Formats: sequence, structure tokens, C-alpha cells
Amino acid sequence: MTTLAGSTGTRCGSFLSTQAYWGRYRTRADFEAQLASAWRVVGAYETATGRQAGFARAISDGVDFGYLSDVFILPGARGAGLGKELVAMMIDRGPGAGFLWTLHTSDAHGLYRKYGFAEPRYQVHGTPSPPLTERRIQLCQSLKV
Repeated sequence: MTTLAGSTGTRCGSFLSTQAYWGRYRTRADFEAQLASAWRVVGAYETATGRQAGFARAISDGVDFGYLSDVFILPGARGAGLGKELVAMMIDRGPGAGFLWTLHTSDAHGLYRKYGFAEPRYQVHGTPSPPLTERRIQLCQSLKV
């Protein structure tokens, strides 16, 4: 059995920097800085061992807008509904319930649809990605990101 908690461990930084298609360019220092400035983080942990099984991070103004980021369940814990629980805990339960939520993703569209995420109803604008470091360019090219 796995439980949800409001903190994180080192396993998520390792997963994000080595396996997550959206985060492989990040260094441990990048991840630590993102954690330090996060509005909220939620982790899923194995009850028997206390080992981390999943993670989600949010950026918010704390009033009515939130950005959901870095949602993942480690491969060995997938298929048990933990992704649903992480998203529900972040979106529906807790201080962000009722916010306008956004996210950028290339996968799990069915999961996010269950929580009200859909194609934008209005035009969304964004700035281009920040200048890429040589390391990030090489990683993105090798991953075809």
C-alpha cells in the first residue's frame, strides 16, 4: 500500500533528471531550486518501506491560479491509481481546490481530462524557451524532445 504525503525525497530528483522526458536536462541544483520555490509539493510513499513512489509540484499565486508540474509515478508503482490520487490531491483537495489550473504535457491526457484539463478554450500565449545550454541542446537532440 502507498500513502500520500506533503514532502519529497531524493528519488524524485533522480527520476526527473534521468527518466522524465521533460526534465532530463535539469541538474540536481536546478531541481533543488525548483523545489525551494514551489508553492506546494505532494509525494506518494510506500507504506511498508517509506520509499518514495511518486511526486507532483505546483507553482501558484496562492489565490486563484496554479501550474501543475513534474507529476510522475515511479515505474514499479504504476497501475494502482497513484497518479489519480496525486492529481486529485493537488487539484481537488487542499489549498488549490477551485483554482484555474494549467499544465504542459505530452502524455497522460486521459488522466488530466478527468480533472477538467482540456484544450484551451481561448488563445494561450507563451514566451520561447530560455536560451539552451550546450548540455540541454545535446540532451534534447539525443532524446528528440
